[in-house]
Amino acid sequence: MKNYLSQFLKRGLIGVAFGPVILAMIYGIIGATNPTVMLTPGEVCRGILSVSLMSFIAGGVPFVYQIERLPYLTATMIHGVALYLDYLIMYLANDWIPRSTGPLVRFTVIYALGFVLISVIVYVSIRRNTRKLNEKLHAAKRA
Repeated sequence: MKNYLSQFLKRGLIGVAFGPVILAMIYGIIGATNPTVMLTPGEVCRGILSVSLMSFIAGGVPFVYQIERLPYLTATMIHGVALYLDYLIMYLANDWIPRSTGPLVRFTVIYALGFVLISVIVYVSIRRNTRKLNEKLHAAKRA
């Protein structure tokens, strides 16, 4: 258990480094494309703190894949639900999405489709790399 907490903290600290950088790029794009949008210092501070926390959690959660007794699908589900709740709570807390049914459903559908697509791509890539490695090991055994 202690090792899992350590993994979560290490990965989270790596992840937290990227959140504010991405937020700065988003704020820069908003400023360049819509100069009439003005953010108060409070909104900027809340955005930085929120994105830092989101990044910490998003960076740390993949530790679930290190838990060997968890099947890959279970770990993926835990990862997906944790990220969904992380994003949803922060988006709602910062009023980045409206608190009404339509936007919440759209957010959920887009998140689910994106997460499933990325998960399938990762899974196929891991399977392909594992197959290639196994073929090399079998070839080395025969030699």
